[in-house]
Amino acid sequence: MIELADIEAAAQRLAGQVLLTPCVESRTLSQLTGAQVFLKFENLQYTASFKERGACNKLAQLSPEERARGVVAMSAGNHAQGVAYHAQRLGLRAVIVMPRFTPGVKVERTRGFGAEVLLHGDSLDEARAHAFALAEREGLVFVHPYDDDAIIAGQGTVGLEMMRAQPDLDTLVIAVGGGGLIGGIATAAKALKPGIEVVGVQTQRFPAMYNAMTGAHLPQGTTTIAEGIAVGSPGERNQAIAHQRVDDWLLVDEGDIEQAIVMLLEIEKTLVEGAGAAGLAALIKHPQRFAGKKVGLVLCGGNIDPLLLASIIERGMVRAGRLVRVKVSARDVPGNLARIAALVAEAGANIDEVHHQRAFTLLAAQSVEIELVLQTRGREHVAQVLQHLQAAGFDAAVL
Repeated sequence: MIELADIEAAAQRLAGQVLLTPCVESRTLSQLTGAQVFLKFENLQYTASFKERGACNKLAQLSPEERARGVVAMSAGNHAQGVAYHAQRLGLRAVIVMPRFTPGVKVERTRGFGAEVLLHGDSLDEARAHAFALAEREGLVFVHPYDDDAIIAGQGTVGLEMMRAQPDLDTLVIAVGGGGLIGGIATAAKALKPGIEVVGVQTQRFPAMYNAMTGAHLPQGTTTIAEGIAVGSPGERNQAIAHQRVDDWLLVDEGDIEQAIVMLLEIEKTLVEGAGAAGLAALIKHPQRFAGKKVGLVLCGGNIDPLLLASIIERGMVRAGRLVRVKVSARDVPGNLARIAALVAEAGANIDEVHHQRAFTLLAAQSVEIELVLQTRGREHVAQVLQHLQAAGFDAAVL
């Protein structure tokens, strides 16, 4: 089991090779959650993820013979980019096996670092099996994404930096997939401050480590927006560390993660992927659990598919009442649609879409049902728009 000395040695190897990312308070998130929230911006790394820390630490310790053979890794994206980038920097051959569902932005970025990318299987487990087979067949060094002491020690430098930047932290809330990040961070944090609380967060759709640590038997899902922590089986080394050094485990759902992504984008002007938002999602879902505490969160990755991000932003606007569907019933006479549009404008809302329905409605034949998608300032503004339409004699309601 790794100790603080291993992480400190990793920090020396990483000096000048990875970014010393800021760890600062978010006053707005602190006000909204009731905790004093400190953010570690690992999404600012060159590959937009903490994963390059472990990859760099592992590759830096390869023997000349191992370097000559080259490396192979399996990953849904961030570990792949970390291995590919540092292999390119060190002049090593890198083969990366990625599941077929991996977002295109991660695939292309990995190829951009000069790695040979193979898409295989529908899960990390299937990709792992193929990577192991390649390693044996071609003599490549397998670089595990989380179940490796050098990887865990490299990821632990995140915790080392957090504790040095903010020594008064009470609690660390860490997203968990295979467990490499929380294993390394918990080792560093507990060594430097034994009383600190370390909390692991998983998605309800992929609760493998949660099940292993709590004895639960929650079913495993198939998809999640936090694909970076969608791991079917956590690392053996990390389970051993977690048993000793992680204090609690929480689950979050997809909606919590979506909300956290939008909050970080709007409030901090920073982009994270689903896994990177899991820590904040836990604070959103369990505010009383962290009220009044000094909480450190790791924004562990920022590689999100643009189409997925667009969908999440739009859904977030719907949840906030800033994008709303309104149904207006009116007599089917010339000029009524124009009147309705004018009333919406007078109320300060903007029309995004209009659907003018005559046939598929239960209204009388002389009437029409108009469905509007409106951009508003929020739920109170929606109520004002409805009141303005109703005051003019129209039957209007939110769908």
